[in-house]
Amino acid sequence: MTTTPASPGPSPAGAPDRDEVVRLLQEMIRFDTTNWGHGRSHPEAGLAGWVADRLREAGWEPRVLARPDAPERANVVLRVPGADRSAAGLVVHAHLDVVPAEAAHWSVDPFAGTVADGYVYGRGAHDMKDMAAMLLATLLHWGRTGERPARDVVVAFVADEEDRGELGAEWLVAEHPELFAGTAAAIGESGGEFRLVPRVPGGAAGPDVRCYPVAAAERGTMHLRLSATGTAGHASRPGEDNPVTLLVDALHRFAHHRWPLHLSSVVRAQLATLADALGLPVDLDTDEGVEAAIAVLGEAAEPARFTSRASTTPTLVQAGYKVNVIPGVATAEVDVRCPPGFDEELLAALPALVGDRVTSAFTSFQRPVAAPVDSPWFAAIRDAVLRADPAATVVPTCMAGGTDAKAFATLGLQCYGFSPLGEDPDGRRAGGVHGVDERVPVASLVWGAAVLHDLLSTV
Repeated sequence: MTTTPASPGPSPAGAPDRDEVVRLLQEMIRFDTTNWGHGRSHPEAGLAGWVADRLREAGWEPRVLARPDAPERANVVLRVPGADRSAAGLVVHAHLDVVPAEAAHWSVDPFAGTVADGYVYGRGAHDMKDMAAMLLATLLHWGRTGERPARDVVVAFVADEEDRGELGAEWLVAEHPELFAGTAAAIGESGGEFRLVPRVPGGAAGPDVRCYPVAAAERGTMHLRLSATGTAGHASRPGEDNPVTLLVDALHRFAHHRWPLHLSSVVRAQLATLADALGLPVDLDTDEGVEAAIAVLGEAAEPARFTSRASTTPTLVQAGYKVNVIPGVATAEVDVRCPPGFDEELLAALPALVGDRVTSAFTSFQRPVAAPVDSPWFAAIRDAVLRADPAATVVPTCMAGGTDAKAFATLGLQCYGFSPLGEDPDGRRAGGVHGVDERVPVASLVWGAAVLHDLLSTV
């Protein structure tokens, strides 16, 4: 492994310094903010304090906030006044926590912020301390130069996104909604990363499509806990109310249920935009046509395979303590995801899957969210990308999973996922999210910082 980063060339005029963006990301990675979930975490307070200190050095007055019973799980919020205070403001959010890293499987220390082979390596390099570093770089640049955005920009560096958000975005919008007063839209993670989409048979001839997906929707997250009770006893004398059997039957129904196709407006726009860019005729008015379109459009359309349907995936099972003893209780958890606009149909179908002899309760209930793809906000994101890459095609997408956008959507904000990363000249791509050797190309990071700065300055 070499130690020479790729040279992405000079930063565009007026953009944050490219070397500073890399340094900021390295420093952020070096704060171990691992979130194991269920309340177990390395605290974000150290990194939050460091971010706040950098902002104060640049002349800003950020607020550091934490839930009173968890002061070590801190958030940083800053409102930057815009030139037009009467215009609706924009929220930009990035989470400071990361998922665990098994260091023994990595080729580098996951918390060293190593720069090598043209990448910045480390846990959080792409989820999502890269966005946090780009955002901080813009704030420091504004502070030092006196530049200001066109409208108010409220920035939130938040805790706890990798678990339930109860100490981060969820808590902020519930207990401090005044911080986001006067805003109308929010930008967060998942979207804006360059992808080269190859031409496909049956489509128009021409160069491969320079694609930048932007999330405009997320499936709902409705996690279920199932419980079955029965008569405990000796396994050699089974009865009809064995909780394990009752639970397994329910889990089988959940796992094998074929949910109907449901094409939300965002997923329809995703497939239509890709098909148009590739010059490929598609039928999006029938189930067969949609499935054929997803298959032929390739990697860029792959998320639609999941976001066009609900899913109910058993993930956790707990029962028994000895092989020859029938337990009195068995429990399981099911990951339930719901496309935008499918809420009521999904909720109506759940009781039959649970069954009469099993009880259920939601452990998480976040409805799907969707924002219009014909809004001025989406247009501003598209225009910022096109200014940096005139050959780009910006594609709206729906996330299969979820982000803090669901929390900010409760304030009535239109939420988009845009954490821009540009093309690496040598073909490197970000990778390793929630896995081994997480990394982001230096050149992609520098491009993204310039585009984010341009967007936040002009939107």
